[in-house]
Amino acid sequence: MIQTELRYGESRKPFTYDPEQFVVLGHHGDRPALADIDIGDALDKPLGSLRIEEIAAPDETVLIVVPDATRQTGAGQIVNLLVRRLIAAGTLPFNISVIFATGIHRAVTPQEKSDILTPFIFQRIKTLDHSARDLAANVRCGETADGIPVELNRALLEHDHIFTVGGVGFHYFAGFTGGRKLICPGLASARTISATHRLAFDFDKKTRAEGCGPGSLEGNPVHEAFIDAASKIKVAFSVNSIVNTAGEVTDIFCGDLILSHHAACQNYASSRTFAAAEKYDVVIADCGGSPYDINVIQAQKSLDAAARICKPGGTLILAAECIDGMGRNDFLKWFDAADSRELAERLSENYQVNGQTAWNMLGIAERFNVRLITELDDETCRKMRSTKFGSVADALADIPSNARGAIIHSASGNLFLDGEQKNKGRFVQQPLTK
Repeated sequence: MIQTELRYGESRKPFTYDPEQFVVLGHHGDRPALADIDIGDALDKPLGSLRIEEIAAPDETVLIVVPDATRQTGAGQIVNLLVRRLIAAGTLPFNISVIFATGIHRAVTPQEKSDILTPFIFQRIKTLDHSARDLAANVRCGETADGIPVELNRALLEHDHIFTVGGVGFHYFAGFTGGRKLICPGLASARTISATHRLAFDFDKKTRAEGCGPGSLEGNPVHEAFIDAASKIKVAFSVNSIVNTAGEVTDIFCGDLILSHHAACQNYASSRTFAAAEKYDVVIADCGGSPYDINVIQAQKSLDAAARICKPGGTLILAAECIDGMGRNDFLKWFDAADSRELAERLSENYQVNGQTAWNMLGIAERFNVRLITELDDETCRKMRSTKFGSVADALADIPSNARGAIIHSASGNLFLDGEQKNKGRFVQQPLTK
């Protein structure tokens, strides 16, 4: 037997497994963190843009866009370096602001702001909040080619230069996080967010829209809508990071919003996209701990990833603390639907972003036996068609000894494709390894 552990919030859930029964799959190499000097070297060689020192005049204002507490991006280290460079080039500290790209997520708390930016920056640089539902805070900036109204936070128009700092990872329908997502949906109105997200749902077939999925950018209507919306404002400098399990920056790509993001996506996918030779009776997974399992809406991304290598009718065991509960007070109501088909009909009549998330989860629960190791209560788990367990051992207690299983750490950070998918050659494929 081999002892291992699953990340669970800020702690771990240990368990033992038989290596003859279970294999460990996916990306599990943790690269060392970049030093400030390494990040500085990358900032000196931007892709398709001016260097930081060439962008802002001394009397001009700069707005730095960063993610909220549901992401790990190494923003503290990066923003610290950006601010120092801007000030050294003549930008006055009171002309620099930071805004948190929360989309429709809850507001960022003061402690989270300090954690994201480091206390040094938080105490010295003005911070702004985004509210997707505040009509006065968001301004019409045009519309996409498909007629979607683009409403963005007015701070994007009130500053002379916009910088974005985001982390790149797989996204279960937008392809990848980071880049354009800092602007849309990060700083978009609720109406724009809903209109762009609904492109991920095929209302005729009542299924996921063609082209939408992790690792997919080309032909992805959601990604294309995000790009279109983000193009309505000028981003002067974009930083896209890749982090290790400790949240430390291991790779960085910067410069033009689109070029730097695409380079980061290629780098990320090259070591985390795998050709899946088989599917398994049992899949045990974690989300990577906090903040990836901070709530159900975030944790379900790892459930979606794990489901890709589980046999129909198989068992999915996910460690997800969900210390913030569901992620939204009204999220659980979607599970009042009798099944995913009924929920799809409700979405067709009255689309809402989180309804699509619930539809995806409900569909997974109908195809697999979902078992959660979580702080959620039993009744909440039952309503989501899953079962709560106190440990991995308990969740495995009735699994036959001849069942073939897989273990995935930081599940949403891996993409498993069968031979037919192969992601149409968009990114480098890697063989599965133990």
